[in-house]
Amino acid sequence: MGFKCGIVGLPNVGKSTLFNALTQSNKAEAANYPFATIEPNVGRVAVPDERLKILATIGKSEKIIPSFMDFVDIAGLVKGASKGEGLGNKFLGHVREVDAIAHVVRCFEDTNVTHVSTKIDPLDDISTINLELQLADIEVLSSKKVSLEKKLKANDKEAKAQNEIVNKLLIRLEGEKLILLDEFKDIEVEFINSLNLISLKPTMYVCNVDEQSIHNGNALSQRVIELAKKNNNSVVLVSASIEAQIAELENESEKKEFLSELNLDQTTLNKVIKSGYNLLNLINYFTCGPKETRSWTINKNTLAPQAAGKIHTDFEKGFIRAETVSYEDYVKNNGDAGSREAGKLRQEGKDYLVKDGDVMNFLFNV
Repeated sequence: MGFKCGIVGLPNVGKSTLFNALTQSNKAEAANYPFATIEPNVGRVAVPDERLKILATIGKSEKIIPSFMDFVDIAGLVKGASKGEGLGNKFLGHVREVDAIAHVVRCFEDTNVTHVSTKIDPLDDISTINLELQLADIEVLSSKKVSLEKKLKANDKEAKAQNEIVNKLLIRLEGEKLILLDEFKDIEVEFINSLNLISLKPTMYVCNVDEQSIHNGNALSQRVIELAKKNNNSVVLVSASIEAQIAELENESEKKEFLSELNLDQTTLNKVIKSGYNLLNLINYFTCGPKETRSWTINKNTLAPQAAGKIHTDFEKGFIRAETVSYEDYVKNNGDAGSREAGKLRQEGKDYLVKDGDVMNFLFNV
């Protein structure tokens, strides 16, 4: 399991350039005009994790299988997208299919790169996109309301409760306000989640800055950061132009050297994945042996049987226990045998919450 992250934003903010850099491909046509991307481009990339190589060395594994993450480059949305402007309805549908949103915001001045409005204003750009997402959700909720009202005539109690929730959501969105799930009970949140509202997708803002602003940002990106703090969104500072240059380099040593020259310690890919993992509360656990060392992505607070089910459903059905050792202890004691001798290899049962970096071996009986 990985997760699917949709890259959205207005035309010409650097979405396709960023996508190319992230996936190290030229799938998306980076052109200086709107709608260069007509179909959503999907790129699957391996999640960078230095721990895998170390584990594979200890386990003398034949191969390494990382976790993967899908990036979806969604064509530029414009004002009126919810009403079909700029092929909007089609692309809003693509946004519904992703787990999280990376909202690329232009935070650089460049007269050679056109902008859909007459000025560079990241907050205005964000407002435009957010409004279109909210309008699209209003349409979904309005349709749901119609179907629920039919059930109300039959005195359906569940429909009555759901209709009240829909009305609350509509009042928030029609007032151009954010939906706050904390205001609803758990059972109500369960219903809201089933509606798959775009405006509730976990969102990070990706500030696309010029090369000179990559370390400390600039006045434009600072405005985005201040907005994000108010709404509990994360912010990633990137320079799509730098990442495009990195993607052209042939090997890892050249990339590291280039990053070092710019005093950068990690690529955009690492930044975006870390932010995405935090957004969706994801962690990785590992399995390690002579055949392979593999990373498995799960949600935080996943119990051992459900984590085992990521490998195979039989592992979950017939779960007995999980032999578990932390990554640090596994490395320190040079593997399973050493960890067992040092008393660091634990026998965990059905109530164990898997932690990031756990190295696990599941015992099951079907």
